[in-house]
Amino acid sequence: MDNTQAAWRQEAEARELKLEFSATGSEYFRIWIVNLLLSIVTFGIYSAWAKVRSNQYFYSSTRLDGSSFEYHGNPKAILKGRILALVLVGAYNLAFKISPLLGLAIMVVVAIVMPVLVWRSMQFKLYNTSYRGIRFGFDGDKRNAYIHYLWLPLLVTLSLGLTLPFVHQRVKRFQHSEARFGSTKFSFDASVGSFYRQYLIFFAITLAGSIVCSVAGFFLGAAFAHALPFGGQAAATILMIGLTYLWLFSIWPLFQSRLQNLIWNHTQLGQHGFRSELAWGRLTFIYLSNLLGVILTLGLFIPFAKVRALKYRLESASLLAAGSLDDFIAGVQQEVDATGEGVADIIDLDLAL
Repeated sequence: MDNTQAAWRQEAEARELKLEFSATGSEYFRIWIVNLLLSIVTFGIYSAWAKVRSNQYFYSSTRLDGSSFEYHGNPKAILKGRILALVLVGAYNLAFKISPLLGLAIMVVVAIVMPVLVWRSMQFKLYNTSYRGIRFGFDGDKRNAYIHYLWLPLLVTLSLGLTLPFVHQRVKRFQHSEARFGSTKFSFDASVGSFYRQYLIFFAITLAGSIVCSVAGFFLGAAFAHALPFGGQAAATILMIGLTYLWLFSIWPLFQSRLQNLIWNHTQLGQHGFRSELAWGRLTFIYLSNLLGVILTLGLFIPFAKVRALKYRLESASLLAAGSLDDFIAGVQQEVDATGEGVADIIDLDLAL
């Protein structure tokens, strides 16, 4: 039996365990509004505790095979990381106002420090996540962090973006293959070619749709020019820009859904596999309706929007369990620094995709 047939047989014999997410918008709204008010009153200091409260709620609301996840992050450690992040960002902005040469020097310092902070952030996130009393972990070392978060991004710049899919694949391989649950390692086998296919498909659809929106906006503007006070050319420009932006906002979930499906369908935990079935249409509807809700409620719909999007993304994923989940052995854990966690929050690093 070849490897492909063996994989099909293993998947057919596996139990599919769907993720369940029980959080509700109304429950999270109460947490969110208190977090927001306290963060404002304390000039942002409480934001570290707010992050822990939110994560604890979301993790405890996520269940797999009857058990929920737990979050153990220390808010004081996260606050220290955020203070360091503010110092770095402040020094970077101030240095360029004082001297371009000083600004360049600070930029180099930030570039050198950033891979370590991202690495620390990944260690912190996984170490402070547990399931059935067993913690996750990240075994990647500092040397590989520099390769994946400094040298490879430089390669993207030097290649004018042509190597972005290659770098994306290498980064995801590093993140997933160095992660573990207890003593059981994750693995990742998506090819570079599969990433290039997703990027090319997204680029082609985006370009084709943008051209159609531009042409449609031009002709609609010309057709209704007589009814508009500001002229056909202005109307055509406004419609072209508006339709193109709407298209770009609608098409982005396509890229997200295809990437999440690609990444998790090629990830394993020991002998267990994963399946992700995000649908572009459903994700686009959620994003557009969330945006409309946030605008109409002047931001008060934000917690409901977050829960809706997170619920769909989580419940579209499942674990293909090839055996009992009770067989995992808790690996040796070590305390990790939370410095990187605060920095990752401020610069908005998305480590999920």
